[in-house]
Amino acid sequence: MTTFENVEKLRERANVTYEEAKQALDACGGDLLDAMIYLENKGKACPPPGGGSYSSSAQPPPEQETYEDPRAAAQPQDQTFGWWMQQIWNFCCSLLHKGIRNNLEVWEKNELWFSLPVLIFVILLLVAFWVVIPALIIGLFCGLRYRFSGRDIDKTPANNVMDSCAKAAENIKEEIRTSWDNPKE
Repeated sequence: MTTFENVEKLRERANVTYEEAKQALDACGGDLLDAMIYLENKGKACPPPGGGSYSSSAQPPPEQETYEDPRAAAQPQDQTFGWWMQQIWNFCCSLLHKGIRNNLEVWEKNELWFSLPVLIFVILLLVAFWVVIPALIIGLFCGLRYRFSGRDIDKTPANNVMDSCAKAAENIKEEIRTSWDNPKE
C-alpha cells in the first residue's frame, strides 16, 4: 500500500517528482528500498554519496574494476556546449592576438622595405592568393627576402624555410644566368 509519507520520503531521497515516486512505490508494492533501487536502475535517482548503490540483498555487491579516463582529470566534468564555445572563442582570440603582434618583413639587401602584420598577410592569402603567391615568388627572383618577426615566431623554423626558398631562387637565377651565358650548341 502506497502512503503519502512514503511517497514524500522517496521523493526527497531520490529527488524525483511525486508522480515518479508513486509509480515506483506502486511497482514495488510499497517497499521504500525496492522503490529506490527501481528508480536508480531507471536512471532517475542518483546513487548515494561515496559511489555506493542501493541494494535489498544482505551481501555487499562484488568489487568491480573501475577505469578512469586520464583525460577526465584534465577537463572539467561539465563540458557543456557553452564551455566548448568559450574554449573556441579563447583560441580564436589568442590566434588573432598573435597575428597582430607578429609581422612578415620584406627585406632587400639588408634594408627593411616594409613590415606587415601576419594577420593581414593571411587575410590577403585567403582573399587573393592568385595575386599574393606569384608576387612573393617574383619578389624572391628580384632579390627580396621575407622574414617573420615578433614575440611568438621570431625563432621558429619558418624563417629557415624562408631562407631556403631565397637560396633556391638564387640557385635557379644563377643556373638561368649561366645557361644564357654559355649556350650549348
